[in-house]
Amino acid sequence: MLFNYEAIDETGAKKSGSIDAINVDVAISSLQRRGLVLAGIKGAETQSSFLSKKISMLDRVSNKDIVILSRQLSTLFEAQVSALRVFRLLAGETENNVLRVQLGNVADDLQSGASISAALAKHPKIFNEFYVSMVKAGEESGKLNEVFEYLAQYLDRSYELNSKVRGALIYPAFVVVTFLTVMILMFTVVIPKISGILTESNVALPFYTVIIMGISNFLVSYGFFIFGILVVVVFFLIRYIRTPSGSYAFDHFKMNIPYISTLYRKLYLSRFADNMNTMLSSGIPIIRALELTANIINNKIYSQIMMNAVESVKGGKTLSESLSNNPHEIPGILVQMTKVGEETGEVGQILKTLAGFYTREVTTAVDSLVSLIEPAMIVLLGGGVAVLLASVLVPIYNIAGAQ
Repeated sequence: MLFNYEAIDETGAKKSGSIDAINVDVAISSLQRRGLVLAGIKGAETQSSFLSKKISMLDRVSNKDIVILSRQLSTLFEAQVSALRVFRLLAGETENNVLRVQLGNVADDLQSGASISAALAKHPKIFNEFYVSMVKAGEESGKLNEVFEYLAQYLDRSYELNSKVRGALIYPAFVVVTFLTVMILMFTVVIPKISGILTESNVALPFYTVIIMGISNFLVSYGFFIFGILVVVVFFLIRYIRTPSGSYAFDHFKMNIPYISTLYRKLYLSRFADNMNTMLSSGIPIIRALELTANIINNKIYSQIMMNAVESVKGGKTLSESLSNNPHEIPGILVQMTKVGEETGEVGQILKTLAGFYTREVTTAVDSLVSLIEPAMIVLLGGGVAVLLASVLVPIYNIAGAQ
């Protein structure tokens, strides 16, 4: 990797140039051995064109990329390929530009003597704390190939579950957006023209036609103002949700929506059981596993439950006792099953069974939700269209009959 530098030599003269090194630390050490005092150093690739910067900004590392990478790492480590060669090989083969650069940096750090977990920890946007801790456990136990396989399987399950939930909501969301767009066009473009004809005819209008015309006039007069208010409200609402208090309030709201709250609860329980099983199976201590689960479960309420459980376990309580203090969020069956696992020494296996159970429950709940949403949407949309057409066609029919 090429680095550009500015420095001052022993005589006090300013010098600038470039140096080729595997990473910035090696480059700095080489320049200092020459007796130079560095004033600044940066990678030569930062001077790339504006277009290449824009292209790199569009690249991102998806969960699918990490799943594939983990499976490749598992296979190569099982084949007893050296860690440095593994990451050099994958850096040269991956198609994702961002991932290629980061894997190259990991390989550079490994060549400098860093451990795999330490090298991965320098890239938290790609390898989160959970991933790094799993790799560290694999290094300590000498079972890196098994750990990467665990990670691939876990991420694959997580990706499949999240895709299932998102995919189930795409169709209803598309239909609703399309319906709202058509209704807005009808109220702001079509209805105003027909309203003029109906008004000039001096025919008594049904009350629902008067209401429709009133809504149309209101949207034509104040539509842009209302749209602007909605944009501002959504903007500040999103900013509030990103704050700690807003995030907690939003999570609390999700956990109290009828029926939807049940889906979310099962989703978080599935994540909890799957995360804990994966980490405990890899040899990570239960307290550390709870801390990591609290960070990645993606719900402030359950995160707080996990951190409270950490303190309880540190105080000498068992995991099942620590979880039993939250009967609304943690169902009794999970507590009892965990207690059985503690008594038999098979907590990991019990949690694996629970993870599979809750994953199936989430899938069933999503399918049921979609099966309920679709007929409800058909009835709602059909009713809306019927009212709109009746409010227009009935007066026109009356006018035609009067002539």
